[in-house]
Amino acid sequence: MVSFATSLTKESIVDVEGVISVPDKLITGATQHVEIQVRKLYCISRAVPNLPFNIEDASQSKTEFKKAEESGEQLVRVGQDTKLNNRGLDLRTPANQAIFRVKSVGVNKGRQFLLSKNFVEIFTPKVIAGSSEGGAEVFKLDYKGKPACLAQSPQLHKQMTICGGFDRVFEVGPVFRAENSYTHRHLCEFVGLDIEMEIKEHYYEVCDIVEELFVEIFNHLNDNCCKELEVIKLQYPFQPIKYLPKRLTYDEGVRMLKQEAGVEIEPMGDLSTEAEKKLGKLVSDKYNTDFFILTKFPLGIRPFYTMPCHDNSEYSNSFDVFLRGEEIISGSQRIHDPEMLTKRAEQCGIDVETISTYMDSFRNATRLHGGFGAGLERIVMLFCGLNNIRKCSLFPRDPQRLNPLNDPACLPMTILFLSFFSFHLIKP
Repeated sequence: MVSFATSLTKESIVDVEGVISVPDKLITGATQHVEIQVRKLYCISRAVPNLPFNIEDASQSKTEFKKAEESGEQLVRVGQDTKLNNRGLDLRTPANQAIFRVKSVGVNKGRQFLLSKNFVEIFTPKVIAGSSEGGAEVFKLDYKGKPACLAQSPQLHKQMTICGGFDRVFEVGPVFRAENSYTHRHLCEFVGLDIEMEIKEHYYEVCDIVEELFVEIFNHLNDNCCKELEVIKLQYPFQPIKYLPKRLTYDEGVRMLKQEAGVEIEPMGDLSTEAEKKLGKLVSDKYNTDFFILTKFPLGIRPFYTMPCHDNSEYSNSFDVFLRGEEIISGSQRIHDPEMLTKRAEQCGIDVETISTYMDSFRNATRLHGGFGAGLERIVMLFCGLNNIRKCSLFPRDPQRLNPLNDPACLPMTILFLSFFSFHLIKP
């Protein structure tokens, strides 16, 4: 049996039968407190002898690399592309297992919270006739001879649901952005959490839900994912977030940047990534929180469906939410008047004909409403203090990555699998 065991390759799947005992001394390795006196050993699936990389190497932390350099030891570095090209193996690292368990727990807690607040979960189409955000960054496709694109968000359909008489709705689903953003925080496809709700008096009611929702999620993760967070820290050390909610207006944020950091923002312009980070540091130092909301943005930098402020049409009833100095949420009150909505869409260069059914929904009258959209991968990245959003996406899609599975090298195996599967469907 010893000879058989030593012949097994790393990462092979085995079944072990034996007697569990407690050793006199701690064992060096993953399981330190118990050992198995093996009686039987079965190989369920044998791994290839030469793996793309070793799990131990892919699990090394910056701290371990630093110690190795100081001692003159050489550790094997496994690059991010190599990991992502072999994601099925990479996901076996303890940190990756923990990251996606944290993501799962967070999503489910958010869903429970929203359901408890009388939100209804909806499921909107991802193939639409025109842009949903007013930009040009869409994935275009042919839909039975007609032009179409992948939805940049469920924005238009969730608003139509409010028009249809639902008070509060939410969706967790894929979102597609065809922008050429080669950054640590952008993906071409991500999981979006989108919410739309009736407003009774003020769009701050939406901000209230944001604060309640994420404080609830963060509390739940800290209370119920302690082991997972510690595992992540071993490979990617980070400081826990401080998340006592704080609200500032856009103008207050711009003044803080100018007066306390010497950062000039273009008049009525959007905040750059660098400005966001500096503002996050200022807010953290001054208010002891990494979680804050910036409200009342200039109308010119918001989507066409954003409601202007009633007292100053240059500004809007909108907000962004920041975590560790990076935007995680964008939201607003929506325009519910069809004539105003048509005018704004045309000003933003949107072909109104492509969204005619959306526009017509408002002609039947609808209530005041607002909502927001959040990217789950970015939230997990920042909550866990990670340096790249690709670590939080199972199979990330960015401007240069459409694999695993879509890589040409994978096609023969994919075709073989599909042929085998089809054969058994036809002849069981």
